[in-house]
Amino acid sequence: MTLMTCPFCDIHRSRIVGENELAFWIMDGYPVSPGHSLVIPKRHVGSFFEVTKDERECLLALLDDAKDAAVRSYRPDGFNIGINDGLSAGQTVPHLHIHLIPRFKGDLLDPRGGVRWVLPAKADYWSKRD
Repeated sequence: MTLMTCPFCDIHRSRIVGENELAFWIMDGYPVSPGHSLVIPKRHVGSFFEVTKDERECLLALLDDAKDAAVRSYRPDGFNIGINDGLSAGQTVPHLHIHLIPRFKGDLLDPRGGVRWVLPAKADYWSKRD
């Protein structure tokens, strides 16, 4: 039996863009837009709801740093911030990570709904209103 190692627990130091006491951030290895970053707790924990208050503060501080870096380098028009928390939510790496996805005017014809599109049949609420 082969044990899978956690790609975030075993990450090479050269991939880390920034860090603080309890978390670090990297550029996503499979970016969906320029500047797509991941903010990750140093402790192996699966869910956002399992992190401590201190870890949460460290994660959010680095989210700000990643956002500032994306603004400096890519000048995005907006951001999607997302967490896939649990298998049913699409989490494929069982170590919490927060996606910061820079968005750009024109990257989609109609970006309305943003993260609501994880369930496409329910995303478009605005055209179904009476």
